[in-house]
Amino acid sequence: MSMLPLLEVKDLRVSFHTDYGVVRAVDGVSFTVKPGRSLGIVGESGCGKSVTSLAVMGLIQPPGKHEGGKIYLYTRGEKTCLTDLNPKGREIRAIRGNEMAMIFQEPMTSLNPVFTIGSQIMESIVLHQRLSKKEARMKAIQMLRKVGIPMPEQRVDAYPHQLSGGMLQRAMIAMALSCRPALLIADEPTTSLDVTIQAQVLDLMKELQAEFKTAIILITHDLGVVAGGVDEVVVMYLGRIMEKSDVYSIFHAPKHPYTQGLMASMPSITTTLEHLKPIEGSVPNPLDLPSGCPFEPRCRKGVDICRRQIPPLLQVASDHWVSCWLYHKGDNNSD
Repeated sequence: MSMLPLLEVKDLRVSFHTDYGVVRAVDGVSFTVKPGRSLGIVGESGCGKSVTSLAVMGLIQPPGKHEGGKIYLYTRGEKTCLTDLNPKGREIRAIRGNEMAMIFQEPMTSLNPVFTIGSQIMESIVLHQRLSKKEARMKAIQMLRKVGIPMPEQRVDAYPHQLSGGMLQRAMIAMALSCRPALLIADEPTTSLDVTIQAQVLDLMKELQAEFKTAIILITHDLGVVAGGVDEVVVMYLGRIMEKSDVYSIFHAPKHPYTQGLMASMPSITTTLEHLKPIEGSVPNPLDLPSGCPFEPRCRKGVDICRRQIPPLLQVASDHWVSCWLYHKGDNNSD
């Protein structure tokens, strides 16, 4: 496997300019995704996960604005700076849907209700693979079959409202993978599904990842979703990365008090309701952020410097980074 990453995000900054002020939705985020590997981005609603993914795809819309940082995609032996491309230009359109694709959060609102499922899958195939409509239809049927949709020859002519939520999500996966992209971004792909269908969709994504050698960015607020489905994890809070490491270290040796709080608030089959420990307080107003660490108002371990300065990411193990002043002072004990 190549030593180069597939995707490299460097100091990404995205803001939304509103009538009430500027919201720094993504504030200095950096991470890499390796070819064929999977990265989970987790955090509470409003922490910047989806905005990060939209920035990678070049889909930030006004009042959102890319304020700084670079995003590099390495495919076919070439390095492309995505942030230097015109988001509406021919170059990014040739990459979007072909080299990288995205599964959006709500399939019912992401699919056009007046076109059949098959025609929407075929559109990308015809555009990027130069196939005839007949060949594209056959490939659409093949992809619907691959994602486990029964009777694909009939379903290819169905409209979105004629399919269940689980089937729509499978159709979205078929559409995203129809051109075999090197990178797939899945934004909360199981949010609107029941638990049984969630497991089926996640298993399907892992199977197709192994078959197509696709790298995946899985965005979710559910730690249980990333536990068995990704290789590395980035924990975000208020637009910043609090911690990033391999999935085992995040679950078995979390360093940041926010990550520890997320773990403690997770129910399990051996936990009674009395033992759940919710994170105290609420997410601050993004228009009135703390001057220091964004998590400080809710942190039980905060010290004076936490209120005054934002801690930079510090490497605490071979592949484990944390943004917390406790570790800058040499205290690596997470207890």
